[in-house]
Amino acid sequence: MGRLIYGAIASLDGFVEDASGDFQWAAPDDEVMAHVTELDRPIGTYLYGRRMYETMRYWEDEPAGSSELDHLWAAQWRAATKVVYSRSLDSVTTANTLLERSFDAAAVRALADAASADVTIGGAQLAGQALAAGIVDELQLYAQPVIVGGGKPWLPTGVAIGLELLESRRFAGGAVFLRYGVAAVSRVASTRNRRE
Repeated sequence: MGRLIYGAIASLDGFVEDASGDFQWAAPDDEVMAHVTELDRPIGTYLYGRRMYETMRYWEDEPAGSSELDHLWAAQWRAATKVVYSRSLDSVTTANTLLERSFDAAAVRALADAASADVTIGGAQLAGQALAAGIVDELQLYAQPVIVGGGKPWLPTGVAIGLELLESRRFAGGAVFLRYGVAAVSRVASTRNRRE
């Protein structure tokens, strides 16, 4: 039985991309990349929305002159199964990749339960759906030492999540890794819908 894990790299103020859509500030240094590579070693399946898939397919054709660390990460990524949830893509261009037209939380939970390796979900929108459905087992965050002031948040609004800290690590460059087990998920009522 695999775990369903949502992992992200975010700014200290909680955004995976800034207000202009840029995320270059999130690029991990070698120490963080080595940790990501080791942490993702047991991943058997990556679940992506269209935008995250388009970003990650960079690793399909490893650039010339890649470092040994990039080579190791790329090999792991290519060997894993990828599932892309998109209504707009006509096809996928990477090996070991399936295209699904809609996100079905029960099917994703069943996939993770039946998996012999962990399953990770990437992309704030897709992960937000999984978090709201209460099917995520673990959250893994690399908080980068930068404040971007706005953009796309790494967590959905309107969902309260009880967490248990499982691991933390500080890196020399100032990034911090946090790994949490999900204890409980509940919907938070909007204050606009509450009666005084």
